[in-house]
Amino acid sequence: MSKLPLSLIGVAAAILLFVLFNSAFIVPETRSALVFRFGEPKNQYTEAGLRFKAPFIENVRFIDQRNRNLDQEPTEIIARNQERLIVDAFARYKITDPLLFYQRVSNEERGERRLGSILEDAIRAELGSVTVDEIVSERRSELMAQIQEELTTSARPLGVEIIDVKIRRADLPQTNSEAVFQRMIAERRQLAQQYRSEGNERANQIRAQADRQVIEIKAKAEEQAQTIRGEADAERNAIFAAAYGKDPEFFAFYRSLLAYEEALQNGETTILLSPNSEFFRYFNNLQGQRQ
Repeated sequence: MSKLPLSLIGVAAAILLFVLFNSAFIVPETRSALVFRFGEPKNQYTEAGLRFKAPFIENVRFIDQRNRNLDQEPTEIIARNQERLIVDAFARYKITDPLLFYQRVSNEERGERRLGSILEDAIRAELGSVTVDEIVSERRSELMAQIQEELTTSARPLGVEIIDVKIRRADLPQTNSEAVFQRMIAERRQLAQQYRSEGNERANQIRAQADRQVIEIKAKAEEQAQTIRGEADAERNAIFAAAYGKDPEFFAFYRSLLAYEEALQNGETTILLSPNSEFFRYFNNLQGQRQ
């Protein structure tokens, strides 16, 4: 058997390498691969590694599996209170099923337009059912969660997972922003005045209640004081009576000293008495005897 020429072997090897080169491909970690046959998506590979395809009749398109930004043009909505608002929102998403994605929307550009339309419809539906005040302050997080839920439900049949939806800005149109700001200021002032009135009313109620409690406490304290004074006076009188029974002269002396103390205090009252008056009987004699 004759040996093949080296040139023929070289040609065969080159053809084999060319076919192998057009049959094998590597799927990176951050991407998935979609295999097309005559322009139609037929298979997908979402895990990294070495893969093969039919040479010449199939080609591969790689798709980034990382999160993507869906930037939306500012949308003008009409809130429930008939005020216009310019909303600048965006979403983050990723393609989880490339084959389904391309079967439904053909390519990434059309897919983003479809997602953008869904996002705009969700924004109009959710934000159009509330007032401007709720959008810019009170219920913003809740409304974003509702928009994300609606967008997720609509995007799932496209092979897309919605990561997040946020509002960058929500501004009033320049033509009516000043009028709306003035109205909001007037409403806030009215609300502040209402809070102040309610606070003053509550303060007056608290003061009235506190004054009533003070009067009740003082009355109760005065009643207790009168009772204590009465008991003390009764006890004092009992002590005086007992002392008078034991030593009437000492009791008379003690009462005279009390009378001196009361009568001779600093003041404007002047008393003219004779030195021999009964009032001064203990001044010259401790026994109270007249000289």
